[in-house]
Amino acid sequence: MRIHKGDQVIVRSGKDKGKKAEVVRAFPREDKVILEGVNIAKRHAKPTRATQQGGVIDKFMPVHVSSVALWCKGHDGPARAGMNVDKDGEKVRVCRKCGAEL
Repeated sequence: MRIHKGDQVIVRSGKDKGKKAEVVRAFPREDKVILEGVNIAKRHAKPTRATQQGGVIDKFMPVHVSSVALWCKGHDGPARAGMNVDKDGEKVRVCRKCGAEL
């Protein structure tokens, strides 16, 4: 999975199609990511010691990785990620369209 925490992505399908968001958390084993402000569900929460007040809360639900695309600042659009090795021998993600680092 080539999408990591902190990446800017665009939603390609579903009810939030076209929204740009940041990856809050990634689940590589399930191929899912949680995005800031996307795929929000209402959940009922009981009052506990951690949360003093109960009620209906908004919760960010996971989105499948195939529904999102990395956002490339090089050409200002969605990108497919490729891998290259830089001068120091480190693997870096690059945009397949314009070659910019992601």
